[in-house]
Amino acid sequence: MYNFAIILHIYTTMDKAERLLEIRKIIQEQKISNQDELQAILTIKGFHFTQATLSRDLKYLRVGKIPDEEKGMIYVLPETISKKTQNTANEQITREQSTGFISVEFTSANQMAVIKTLPGFASSLAYRIDGMNAYEIIGTIAGDDTILVIGREGIPRPALVRSLRPVL
Repeated sequence: MYNFAIILHIYTTMDKAERLLEIRKIIQEQKISNQDELQAILTIKGFHFTQATLSRDLKYLRVGKIPDEEKGMIYVLPETISKKTQNTANEQITREQSTGFISVEFTSANQMAVIKTLPGFASSLAYRIDGMNAYEIIGTIAGDDTILVIGREGIPRPALVRSLRPVL
């Protein structure tokens, strides 16, 4: 029984080491935005394990996420983050951390706006917008990272923008 335990330990340790090396290689070579995407690639390469194991592996490797123009947020290894990347990420985080606001786009009729936020910020920002009780805004509908702002009919875009400015 003891020999079996030793062999099993050696096998799982080798498997883990190979898996960790492959995770590092994939993250260095590709822009990966979530665990499902990474796990699919690893499965194709012959690694079979649970999402919980992948999550522990990412934590063990101290994998972080940084903003990316193409994919939103992507995984990076701590040693691959250049000074420039850190500065860019810090600037964006500082700018967005208070409200989570990323962008706003208006419909051609000017009565509606779509606000993009960081994930998890939309409902609290929509709550603040509704709490202003601005005449120009009838109400909001919020998801996880998107808010639909419904403006009062006949209100021009500049007035709607001015009413949103205090919370953005």
